[in-house]
Amino acid sequence: MTPIIGITGFDPVVDYVAAVQRAGGEPALIERSADPPEEVLAGIDGLLLPGGADIDPTLYGAAPHRATKPVPAPRDRFEIELTRLALQADLPLLGICRGQQVMNVAAGGTLIQDIPSEVSQPLRHSVSTPLNATAHEVWIGRNSRLWSVLHEPLGNGDAIQVNSRHHQAIGLVGAGLEVSALAPDGIIEGIERPGARFCLAVQWHPENFWRTGEFRELFETLVASCRREM
Repeated sequence: MTPIIGITGFDPVVDYVAAVQRAGGEPALIERSADPPEEVLAGIDGLLLPGGADIDPTLYGAAPHRATKPVPAPRDRFEIELTRLALQADLPLLGICRGQQVMNVAAGGTLIQDIPSEVSQPLRHSVSTPLNATAHEVWIGRNSRLWSVLHEPLGNGDAIQVNSRHHQAIGLVGAGLEVSALAPDGIIEGIERPGARFCLAVQWHPENFWRTGEFRELFETLVASCRREM
């Protein structure tokens, strides 16, 4: 059977849908509704957390920064609770951009609310067009699951060029998560949960490369991880 991959409905989802389909999964868009998160998770085999707006800082115990523009709090709470339950159930999980930040907050971590004003000598992390434009390189830890998933595009190295569209990033890393990738300025570009079926997140946007396939392995491994338990 084809694994059903739930995609929460925050970012424009066209490229996420195409990337999941090309990897052999069946996308299912998840909007905040009256259905409890437990029922939502019961209907999918894996979860993809896409990009989108800022997370309400009160959900990780911080006062709002002047540059923070969160989505409505009920949507944040729904997505964070959905992610907490997915982590508890060891459901295959892939976070992208905001999705990495949601995963971290769901695990009890915090965020840097505005890289340009809070990080010393940051790289340019927001290059909006074209969507697959190279912004900077990322260094991936060789002992990480992320490195093993991306070993083909990495070759024998540990650096890869990525696109980037964000002004927030992970601060304190959530419980049970480990850093798997960094930008040269120290911004966390990848996290994962060791020992999970598949639980990792990246700060860049691999879905924008679905036509050319630079990061297809992320989506293929997500789908394959669902199949192994079906």
